Amino acid sequence: MRKKQFHGLTISINRTSLRKVAVFIIVGIMAVFIFTGMLTSIDPGYGMASSTVHNWTTQMNGENLVYLMGMQNKYFQQALPEDSEPPDLSSLAFEVLTSINPDDPRSLLGRELPGFALFDANIIVAGEGSDYTNMPIESAPPMEVLMAEREASTTAFEGLDKPTDQQSQPEMTTGDRKVVHIIHSHTRESFLPELKGVTNPNEAWHSEVNISLVGERLGQSLQNHGIGTDVDKTDIQSILTQRDWSYPRSYDASREFVKEAIAENDQLEFFFDLHRDSLLRDKTTVTINGEHYARIYFVIGRDNRNKDHNLKLAKDLHHRLEQKYPGLSRGVVEMGGIGRNGVYNQDLSNNSILIEFGGVENSVEEAFRSADAFAEVFSDFYWEQAKVSSD
Repeated sequence: MRKKQFHGLTISINRTSLRKVAVFIIVGIMAVFIFTGMLTSIDPGYGMASSTVHNWTTQMNGENLVYLMGMQNKYFQQALPEDSEPPDLSSLAFEVLTSINPDDPRSLLGRELPGFALFDANIIVAGEGSDYTNMPIESAPPMEVLMAEREASTTAFEGLDKPTDQQSQPEMTTGDRKVVHIIHSHTRESFLPELKGVTNPNEAWHSEVNISLVGERLGQSLQNHGIGTDVDKTDIQSILTQRDWSYPRSYDASREFVKEAIAENDQLEFFFDLHRDSLLRDKTTVTINGEHYARIYFVIGRDNRNKDHNLKLAKDLHHRLEQKYPGLSRGVVEMGGIGRNGVYNQDLSNNSILIEFGGVENSVEEAFRSADAFAEVFSDFYWEQAKVSSD
């Protein structure tokens, strides 16, 4: 029987190789510390925050990702369309290194021009005359202006309980169910034509004559179409004062009331946060059949998890408005980023939209007409969806 022999393994390490390994490790550790120090010491606006990495990844489309995966495994590239082209790595690298998108000059100007970042939004659907120069403006007034008591005219509100589209017996109804919830995160946004002696748009704020009247009108119009609606007229700005919160925290305050409404009524399906834009009359008014209407703009927070669902709803309502009331909708815009909320509590529901009703120079009467028109269009949408669900 032959004996098994063990052949030992001999490793030869010379001093030169060992020295190279040691130097490589030391240099590598030093490089890590230097790189980390650079990231933590440079200006925060140019640092590599997690949000920056998130933006890079979200801007990368599916085809580019498949290409990158296919560089390691050719199998993935079989799923690509025949006419697809490889990504431009030079442009991608340039954007990653500089945060400048060659196809969007705002990415450069937004850093250099004070206040230009306010226009960091995406117009998803542009209504008539809508572009990046007349997007909704969200301005925070000084607290003394916000809380000031002003004399207002109430003659325009006499028809509040009588929407123009009133129906005695709607064909369909939700019965006792409340399925729509309306709130006003910036409750005191008012309208210059209703404020006596006020001509400065920055002073168009009132504790009673404000956007909540439009919400109440919309609720009544929806009720007339058989859609049960809950209108929350809580004065959010007074809550900010009580808690010593800054104006941008309006959505934190209104969020509490939306969550409370959801907890108390699990039958709520749609959530509308009504606002008044700060733009002037020429951008926010349209004449339809000889009547002036306050134009509507749908705003979606691009940082909320339900963005895709909410965008679908907003686009559907925009197109329906265009069919019945051409020019009434200014379009659909997606907002977020620096200086913007980016969520607007729309993460609480798949059917949540922020809606701008007119601007600072529109009258309440014009906003009422728009509320009636929106209620008519939304009711058509709602009952069509209800019919589909029941089939």
